[in-house]
Amino acid sequence: MAIIIDGNELSRKKREDIKEQAASFATRYSRPAGLAVVLVGEDPASAIYVRNKKKACENTGIRSFDYHLDVATGREELLSLVKQLNGDPEVDGILVQLPLPAHLDSQEILLAIDPGKDVDGFHPYNMGRLLTGEPTLVPCTPAGIMCMFREYQVELKGKDAVVVGRSNIVGKPMALLLMMEHATVTICHSRTRDLDRKVKAADIVVAAIGKPDLIRGSWIRDGAVVIDVGMNRTDAGLKGDVEFEEAKNHASLITPVPGGVGPMTITMLLDNTLRAAKSHVS
Repeated sequence: MAIIIDGNELSRKKREDIKEQAASFATRYSRPAGLAVVLVGEDPASAIYVRNKKKACENTGIRSFDYHLDVATGREELLSLVKQLNGDPEVDGILVQLPLPAHLDSQEILLAIDPGKDVDGFHPYNMGRLLTGEPTLVPCTPAGIMCMFREYQVELKGKDAVVVGRSNIVGKPMALLLMMEHATVTICHSRTRDLDRKVKAADIVVAAIGKPDLIRGSWIRDGAVVIDVGMNRTDAGLKGDVEFEEAKNHASLITPVPGGVGPMTITMLLDNTLRAAKSHVS
């Protein structure tokens, strides 16, 4: 029976450390670290995420700058705001909440963010640094998963890891971070043949494809570490990408949904904001 990785508790511990560092930063530089969050429109899920980020900032001593723009906001207006935030010395991190309304080009907006303030870690500069093994600001969910591995003393060197999902947000950066720790990584996706066979061979499985229970519990190798990034809303409630009840009978460590990876994502956003703030005064 697997040990359940407690993302809530790990997040709480990490945020206490961030709170101490944020207080030290504010004392030393006579200002708090600052995070600007831009929300365009009224997407309910996005609004919840933004509220949670604002609350997390308040609880850790990071100043939150909130910009809630009308759904009809045009390209020029949004780019002008990003440019303004890029030049604001009080703002260390900029997060433009996705998805944006259909008339706005998300990639164009993300490219306009100063890479040194890109606390999501999605800018090509930051992704390129990660690719070359010299990471700066790393995408938050993969960074949180690496925190979990360290906390639970998961040995990665020489292990066979399978990442199911190839997004720029999770799958690709996750694979790069695992390789940096000397794991041998296979990236799988929706068109991968014999997915069950590849998962069965893995010491570490990171599922981030967005399909409920796609990874069957019987596919999990005995003793494997299973990280489930999936957050799928179903009639039966919130489900991950992994069939949890069966998988926990085989895994040595496994994340639940909810309460696993999710809490660490916002925590690492705070961590990135503090990292960015320190880089701006160094």
